[in-house]
Amino acid sequence: MNRLLLVSNRLPVSIEKRKGEYQFRQSVGGLATGLRSVCHSYKTTWVGWCGFPRDKLDAKTIREIELRLMTEVDSFPMFLYKKDIKRYYHGFSNRTIWPLFHYFTDYVVYDNELWESYVKINNEFCDTVVKIADEDDVIWVHDYHLMLLPRLLRERLPDIPIGFFLHIPFPSFEIFRLLPWRKELLKGLLGADLIGFHTYDYVRHFLSSVRRLLGYEHTFGQVSAGNRIVKVDAFPMGIDYERFANAMEEPETRREVSRLLKKKGNRKIILSVDRLDYTKGILQRLESFDLFLDKYPEYKEKVTLIMIAVPSRTGVDTYFQLKKKVDELVGRINGKHGIIGWIPVWYLYRSLPIQILTAFYYIADVALVTPLRDGMNLISKEFIATKSDTPGVLILSEMAGASAELGEALIVNPNNKEAVADKIKEALELSPEEQMARNREMQKRLRRYNVVQWSQDFMERLSAFKKLQAKLLERKLSLEVKKRIINDYQKSTSRLLLLDYDGTLITFAERPEKAQPDYELLKQIDALARNPHNEVVLISGRDKETLDRWFGSLNVGLIAEHGVWYKERGAEWTTLEPMRSDWKDEIRPILQLYVDRTPGSFLEEKDFSLVWHYRRTLPDLAEVRVRELKDALINLTENLNLGVLEGNKVIEIKSPGITKGVASLRWISKKEWDFILAVGDDLTDEDMFRALPEGAYSIKVGLSPSQAKYTAESVGEVRLLLKELEREDYALSGGL
Repeated sequence: MNRLLLVSNRLPVSIEKRKGEYQFRQSVGGLATGLRSVCHSYKTTWVGWCGFPRDKLDAKTIREIELRLMTEVDSFPMFLYKKDIKRYYHGFSNRTIWPLFHYFTDYVVYDNELWESYVKINNEFCDTVVKIADEDDVIWVHDYHLMLLPRLLRERLPDIPIGFFLHIPFPSFEIFRLLPWRKELLKGLLGADLIGFHTYDYVRHFLSSVRRLLGYEHTFGQVSAGNRIVKVDAFPMGIDYERFANAMEEPETRREVSRLLKKKGNRKIILSVDRLDYTKGILQRLESFDLFLDKYPEYKEKVTLIMIAVPSRTGVDTYFQLKKKVDELVGRINGKHGIIGWIPVWYLYRSLPIQILTAFYYIADVALVTPLRDGMNLISKEFIATKSDTPGVLILSEMAGASAELGEALIVNPNNKEAVADKIKEALELSPEEQMARNREMQKRLRRYNVVQWSQDFMERLSAFKKLQAKLLERKLSLEVKKRIINDYQKSTSRLLLLDYDGTLITFAERPEKAQPDYELLKQIDALARNPHNEVVLISGRDKETLDRWFGSLNVGLIAEHGVWYKERGAEWTTLEPMRSDWKDEIRPILQLYVDRTPGSFLEEKDFSLVWHYRRTLPDLAEVRVRELKDALINLTENLNLGVLEGNKVIEIKSPGITKGVASLRWISKKEWDFILAVGDDLTDEDMFRALPEGAYSIKVGLSPSQAKYTAESVGEVRLLLKELEREDYALSGGL
């Protein structure tokens, strides 16, 4: 890797003009702080907005700032106009995506003008990245401001590795579908090679939306998105653990700790640190503390809540109103419970340097971290890291992504004020030994998976997945491979063509029973089958009556029901082995029950198998039902010598020894073929691929791991190849 290009809305530094000069200072945002450590692990260039409106800068100043940033902090700035900042950042990013992804649907603004600005700025970011990117670079795009960027970059830099990480929650499908531009955002993200989220819940929500809105299937987090595969995975972001664990080595921190301990006296300190944002549950937290003092008056004068609220998006009216409510509530609680010499809530509306903040972590007895919805929440991790030699209790919202890692904390529902009040009391009464024991377990985890490990994990996964993509691309049905197939076809005199039907020769229909072959396909198969040097075999999971109706007039071999029945040219249908069907009476009621419980599914009964189809079922429901049904069937069939076969949106129960591979062997072993071509698209075709001799050509439709030697992007590509073979037959027969 030549260089890592980090791309985010903001740079790790902001520009300020003081006394006529432009000065740089470190950004205080959570993303900038978290990623700053990544810059020490890789050769990086950071691309992002410089925080200063372009309206006030001339071309000469812009160039000077660019040179200084590149030289001093390896950053390349974006310069945005005030109107774009208002519409793209304060507008679509923070009035549309932010509230929607945090489940605050009442706050969401749906405005096409804001959307157009979001598209415009994502394109400008793309132009900037393309301008400075080298072919050996790796691009890592961050967060919700730039969800269109991966696809834009992919279109202009098709081979470069691109990762994307979302630092906020990804909502459930029912929430995400409210967005008018939902498909555009999904397609934008799928331009990346690797898409990362904090938790598997967010991964699951994203994959559900992709499947239900775009129709892309996934296997083990690999999404088949047209002619590409994309990996989706969870990477819980860590912190610079040692920095917080060794906080007391900083002289400024030690001085602040000493000052705070004098002020603290014998009182217990409950600490709350957040950006002032409606997603953080600050009002609910204050109300819970108010209830705690009402419910447990013995703690009055013994406990102080220090609430640090960092100013955020002060230009947005929602945040202005929130600050007003917080100010009023703090005043009301202090007025209600406070006495001379004791203020229940010590309220600081400001940003604090990291050395001062860690001092507050160190002296706090309890950290009250109760967001209503949070992608991860690094405050909770930072607090635990500082408690290497002192006790302390973390009360953590179950709605924060960090709750999946910090199970030893006291987990609460932030909307349950009664429960939060009780947890505060429990936290204050936990013995120091219990506190330290809980924290040690969490500290082990945080030390092991710190922010450097997080970034390395992401980069290593991206690199490994690019290698997998490269292997799949090597198997692509390239022009060279097609020429080789056609050339070998021309030279051969004894050819076997094994062709799957659904998903290979014809696209899957919404209603499988309507997926009849079109005139062009029938004509194509007929032409290939008429050649005396060819034997064409059509292989399908469909019943023999259907195959007879569709292809019975053609001079082809047929395999029905995934190998249960076979029919050679001019012969009658035969089973591969004696078959029983008396087991159906026991299994049929189970499948019928799942048909009744699963709208859109239906039961198909074949001679020696039963098939449950769920192509028209809502994907999320289908996923649950498939898992339930497979568990039920495996238990039922273990003593019946039956197999449970999972195909493309079907589950089939039949004899385990009957497969497409076994059926195909009847033709493969008939003679010494000098040309064999086998084409299929799903798991049931893998048995056929495995049965082929070494020199055979095998093609899997779709980019996914397979036993086949080559992959085709679509049914259309298979049809074109067969058309080429048909033309060769026509030419060799003297048709030209």
